[in-house]
Amino acid sequence: MIDGYGGQLALVDVLGEPRKVNIGMLADERFDRGDWVIIHMGFVVEKTDAAGAAAALAGLETMGRGRTGDPE
Repeated sequence: MIDGYGGQLALVDVLGEPRKVNIGMLADERFDRGDWVIIHMGFVVEKTDAAGAAAALAGLETMGRGRTGDPE
């Protein structure tokens, strides 16, 4: 969590890069270090596990996105 911002921002590791994301859409969810999340447009839309995150990333890579974010 990042101080301020009404408790709605967290710093997450996205493939080794730190990113600020908004967790406000899941206000009733508790987040701890090591949790896995699905992010869309800077917002956490789902709390998941390592397998769910890997499946989401595989789907992005199938569409030509994912690790680099650049279309192929």
